[in-house]
Order: sequence, then C-alpha cells, then structure tokens
Amino acid sequence: MSSLKLIFAGTPDFSAIHLAALIESEHQLIAVYTQPDRPAGRGKKLQASPVKKLALEQGIPVYQPQSLRDPQEQACLAALGADVMVVVAYGLILPAEVLSAPAFGCLNVHASLLPRWRGAAPIQRAIEAGDNTSGTTIMQMDVGLDTGDMLATANCEIGPETTAAALHDKLASQGAPLLVKVLSDLERYQANATAQNDENANYASKILKGEAELDWTQAATTLDRAIRAFNPFPVCFTHLQGQRIKVWQAQAAGNAPLTEAAGTILRADRNGILVNCGEGQLNIQRLQLPGGKPLTADQVLNGSSDLFTPGASFTLAGQAH
Repeated sequence: MSSLKLIFAGTPDFSAIHLAALIESEHQLIAVYTQPDRPAGRGKKLQASPVKKLALEQGIPVYQPQSLRDPQEQACLAALGADVMVVVAYGLILPAEVLSAPAFGCLNVHASLLPRWRGAAPIQRAIEAGDNTSGTTIMQMDVGLDTGDMLATANCEIGPETTAAALHDKLASQGAPLLVKVLSDLERYQANATAQNDENANYASKILKGEAELDWTQAATTLDRAIRAFNPFPVCFTHLQGQRIKVWQAQAAGNAPLTEAAGTILRADRNGILVNCGEGQLNIQRLQLPGGKPLTADQVLNGSSDLFTPGASFTLAGQAH
C-alpha cells in the first residue's frame, strides 16, 4: 500500500516510541491526538506528554480534547480526512463516530497477546499472574474494550527476573516495527484478520497504589511476581518498626516450611534480607528507606543493620509494630 495519511493518538513513552517509528516511515502524519497536559513533579507544573513533545519537535499538529464524545471534536477529526488512525495507549475512549471516521478505521497497538489481557494494565497483570509469554497485538478497533479483530501478533518471553519496566521496553521495541509492517500492506492484513476468542479473555484492571503493599502471608513466589510487576510503578512496599520501606527487587528463595511467623526476618547480610512468607521465603535484594534512594541490601545494611535484626517482623499498615 502506498503512503497513508495517519492520525496518531497516544500519550506516554510507550506511545512515543511508536510515533517515532511512524515519523521515520513512508506514511504522512497529519495530526497527533494526546491527553491534555497534566500537573507533574514536585512543583505540579503542567507537563506535556512524551507524544506531544515529539509531535511538536516534528511540526505535527497536536490536538488535546478532554473527550472525543463531543460532536464538534468528532467533526474536527473527521474533517482531517485520514486514511487510518493509529491508537497506542491514548487513554481516551473512542466512540463509534471516531472509529468509523478514517477510511480504513482505527488500529490499536496492544501490549498483550489478545485476548489474554484486555484493559489498562496488560504488562503488569501478565507478570503478576506468572505468565511465561507476553507479546504485541495489532488490532482493528471496535466499540468493545480491546475486542477487535487481530491483524498481527508477535510473541515475547517473560523471564523469572523480568520487571514491568523491562517488558515495557521489549514490547515497545517489538510493536513499533510490527505496526509499520502492517501499515505497509494494510488491506491484506485487514482481509486476513482473526476474530478473538472471548472465552480466553481476562481483564487487566488499572493498577491501584494500595495493591502494592506486600502481604507476607502470601507465597514467596506471589510476592516475587508482584514486586516485578509493580516496578517501576507503583513499587511494592511494606512496614518495619513504623517505617514504610519500598522493595524494588527480590527473589523467592526456598519453600521449606518454617515455624517463624510470616514477615519475620530470618537473615540479613550482603546476600540480601531473607523474610519468611506464608509459603516459602523471599530474599530482598534492593530496597529503599524513607527519604533515601533505592540501594542494594548490602548498602542498606551498612548504615541501618539494626533495623533489620533477625527476628524483627515486617507488617501491614495498621498492624501492631
């Protein structure tokens, strides 16, 4: 297929990586849609999204509607006369009027092998669930939540140490060239689209900060996965002697049943802080004390070994210390 006139809709870094690939492609970007600027950082100053910054650098017109349900916004988008609208982690719902406006409809790059994880947080939920494989799906969008027909997929391994940050980067580097490939022969891919099997779908709900608190009565393998799934956001945490401690890296380290209560520190040395769990043990390798930076267990123990005395217990918020 010859050069297409594209509208691109996306907001975070993941989206910007795909936009960059389209900028380098043969296709013409006639407009970029992104979320309105949001307050961020300590000063809460309005910040442009990564997608907006890149679009402005390239001289691409930028649109930032609060909603696409407004008939005036829909008319504005339709008047652009796009062949395709590419949507990557945009963050706004596209009503039927928008989905049908471009000549070839709207395509979505989704960070999961659909229909495995539909919804807002497929990267984190795949790791949290213990999936061994993730991937990217290029999908023809319809009015459902990630329910459209699949045009192309690519697989990606989730290893025993893979974090959400690492999987994010893998999927972004995989998805961008796959998107360009699909656009280069779009009519063929659309003609050979595959319907999703709804029976295999799971909902990847948005990540809530409270989910990141470690419940030591759970199995060590469950906590290991949660810590990787919530790195770099919102970062798992726990409490010790009234202090909130973030846990950036840990590893399930044994299944032998022990008599110590869940959350009890068994050992603290240069190899890590070993904690008993509801099932097995977890070795904390990288953590962050209040007001400090993320450090290795060895570095933390150099200055705060008294806090991690074997026999002390991590607790949930609100429990007795």
